[in-house]
Amino acid sequence: MPNILDLWTNSNWFAKGVVVVLVFMSIWSLSTFFMKWWQLRRSQRETVKFIPEFSRFLQEEHLEAAITLAENKKRSHVARVLGGALAEVKPLLKDRATITAADINSAERAVERQMLIIIAELKRGLGILATIGATAPFVGLLGTTMGIVNAFTGMMASGGGGSLAAVAGGISEALITTAVGLMAAIPAVWFYNYFTTKIDFISVEMTYSSKELIDYLIRSVGSEFGRSIFTKEFQAQKATQSSGPISR
Repeated sequence: MPNILDLWTNSNWFAKGVVVVLVFMSIWSLSTFFMKWWQLRRSQRETVKFIPEFSRFLQEEHLEAAITLAENKKRSHVARVLGGALAEVKPLLKDRATITAADINSAERAVERQMLIIIAELKRGLGILATIGATAPFVGLLGTTMGIVNAFTGMMASGGGGSLAAVAGGISEALITTAVGLMAAIPAVWFYNYFTTKIDFISVEMTYSSKELIDYLIRSVGSEFGRSIFTKEFQAQKATQSSGPISR
């Protein structure tokens, strides 16, 4: 087993530079992982607390309390999405105005905009992990290639009389950069795949919750304030969009 310190001491300046770059990439990957993991953990923990309380307010028909709760939970991804939808209808609820199909569509568009913003925030940093995972092996291979070239150049300079042990020592030093490159790349690929899966789950969670809220607004918000559940405008729009039998 070669002594790592001896290999570092005997390496040329190019190999040392490659190792320094790879160590920096590895530290960058780890720091990105912990920052992203902490961000998702806080969001999910607050969402777990938010959803039962929000659902209870809706079941008890305390819509204004639900709106206030969604506005206060800034770290929860679901609260931010639902808050975007409720922000569109909140002025109408205060004014006791009739909520039409256009208002519902506006709330849906607000949800879509908020989801795009949140997903973009959650994906921030994944490009770093993907880049490190893809390029770190090649950076290490560059150091290895140059190390092998230097080893054979030295053997040629000595008139070809170098022993196999001397050449093998130079090659082993060169291969260290490849090993360090793989050590930097493999965790980065793991982290990238892990966060991609988590963000896909969060996206489904936000979509499902927002659809449930829109359905609630369509069914219940009118009756809560003494208005009809469906306005004539909304009924007409649903009739034109329906492509199958309507269950009653």
